[in-house]
Amino acid sequence: MDLQIVLLLGQDGITSGAIYALLALALVLVFAVTRVIFIPQGEFVAFGALTLSSLQAGKLPGTLWLLIGLGAAVAFADISWALRHHKMRRVPLILFYNCGVPILLAGYLLAVSPATLPQPVQVALTLAMVVPIGAMIYRLAYQPIAEASVLMLLIVSVAVHVALIGLGLLFFGAEGSRTTPFTDMSFQIGDAVLQGQTVLVVVASLVLIVALYFYFERTIYGKALRATAMNRTGARLMGISANLAGRLSFMLAALIGAFSGVLIAPITTIYYDSGFLIGLKGFVGAIIGGLASYPIAAAGAILVGLLESFSSFYASAFKEVIVFTLIIPVLLWRSLTSRHVEEEE
Repeated sequence: MDLQIVLLLGQDGITSGAIYALLALALVLVFAVTRVIFIPQGEFVAFGALTLSSLQAGKLPGTLWLLIGLGAAVAFADISWALRHHKMRRVPLILFYNCGVPILLAGYLLAVSPATLPQPVQVALTLAMVVPIGAMIYRLAYQPIAEASVLMLLIVSVAVHVALIGLGLLFFGAEGSRTTPFTDMSFQIGDAVLQGQTVLVVVASLVLIVALYFYFERTIYGKALRATAMNRTGARLMGISANLAGRLSFMLAALIGAFSGVLIAPITTIYYDSGFLIGLKGFVGAIIGGLASYPIAAAGAILVGLLESFSSFYASAFKEVIVFTLIIPVLLWRSLTSRHVEEEE
């Protein structure tokens, strides 16, 4: 192995690790706030990439109809709650946000040709369709059982994952898709060529991480999420809504997943079920961080990306085995060094 190969493998590893780091941060956030091990995190990666691909092909993506359907279900559930608690003033807002906005979005896409829109507008429309699905899934699947055990929440996550995989196959078919690159630039470093798209993925990931840092440090909603993650009971006593915190965390997780899918869609072929494997590698990074530490989870995800890249050179047939085997010594070390605490009933 010469220096050129090392640079190429390192470039691929850091690019993949940047995406895994984003997903690891999302998984840690969701678990810290809601105690949900969010297995469907990877599906938002696939939905983001395939939705953008559908727009660039001039088609209406299936995620638009999923958004409308989930919005109607959430509106029905929230209006039922408002009627029972005599809060009729909330009904117009509930209808507008959950039904009106998705219908307006559908009307806009029906009125224009999505393929002719500028790429930044296509990306914005993709995020507008995919990101709200995260909050809607929390409202329908997790909020009614928010106080259930972690095991019960995990079982629901498996069910949601299976449902989203099936919907992905229904919406996008079994064929893979790629999107138009954001840039065709390239840089020469010695004998190696550094692709501009790769640099864009890493830079965009860092920008999003920094933006999330300022969101949690500087905004009232970010501080509410931090408070809920640190002490859910104490946050409730201080007037922070656990339901609002749950919806926000799932919406941020959907944003991170969809944004990651948009970033990697030009450099890898995405299938309806590709997100599961990508999400699992982010989960390995989150486990390295103990589902609690954001910096360690991000560092662990970068390690996963580099390990995957160099494993593909030395033993490509076993690269997935090598990556997922990493979780065993981490879990063993944590089991030996952590004090076990029984879950509160």
